[in-house]
Amino acid sequence: MRRVTKTAYAKINLSLDVLGRRDDGYHLVKMIMQTVSLSDTLVFETEDSRRDQMQVRLFTDSEEISSGEDNLICRAIRSMAKEYDLHSDITVKLEKRIPVSAGIAGGSTDAAAALRAMRDLFVPSATNEDLARIALPLGADIPYCIEGGTRLSEGIGETLTELKDAPQCGLVIARPDIIVSTADVYNAYDALRDVQHPDIDGQIRAIRAGDLKGMAEKCENVLEEVTGLLYPQIGIIEEFLMEQGALTARMSGSGPTVFAIFDDPGRAARAAHRCEGAPAFEGCRIYESRFVNSQSAAL
Repeated sequence: MRRVTKTAYAKINLSLDVLGRRDDGYHLVKMIMQTVSLSDTLVFETEDSRRDQMQVRLFTDSEEISSGEDNLICRAIRSMAKEYDLHSDITVKLEKRIPVSAGIAGGSTDAAAALRAMRDLFVPSATNEDLARIALPLGADIPYCIEGGTRLSEGIGETLTELKDAPQCGLVIARPDIIVSTADVYNAYDALRDVQHPDIDGQIRAIRAGDLKGMAEKCENVLEEVTGLLYPQIGIIEEFLMEQGALTARMSGSGPTVFAIFDDPGRAARAAHRCEGAPAFEGCRIYESRFVNSQSAAL
């Protein structure tokens, strides 16, 4: 039996802009994505015996996700098997820590880990570009999760430009007990007028200069105009975190997760402690985290 263990890191959107919508319904975006240390652990096992019908077995400690063929992990494995004519059975054990339906790529990063694991087990010659091509039909965030780190994401999320590592900081992540429909958020966004678009190019300049404060000041998410209006708790959480000394507090993706950047990990730890029991955070899951660079994220 051969075994591969992968760490699947969550991501946040340091900034997120929507530039339009294609005829097929996909939205054109411009985002700066950042890997964070909040992560799942996946163990992949195979006995290498060739089967007429490959079996994929997924076991997880989470009751919030499916362990069937509809799970993105299983779909990613099947896509690799189809692409490279693989027939060996695969068993996956998932330790789930990233909250689901949170806007921080919990499913996408697990799928990316599955693609990387299948490469390690069966197709070591496959490149990240090969994996990204296989991944894109499964989800627009998966190509980014294959690479990780600090990247500009454009198109529908498939066009990635590597940036200098964002300056390290303290990070608090808060996931409210809210279920957000990504499709509904984007549809509501399409009806907005006079949207204030973020200065993503300015944020890139701040990252290149290693200017944490300047980077934080440019954190914006146009989708918060929709999700934040529907769920005022998001804004209340952000305000509380700013009162604790955060340089910025913003929503990630289509929500509902909020991240807060602090200039010092110790200050972030103290803020996370104060969040526990505060009325604004009732039902929230709170995590201390940090940025992860691309070299670490892609292992």
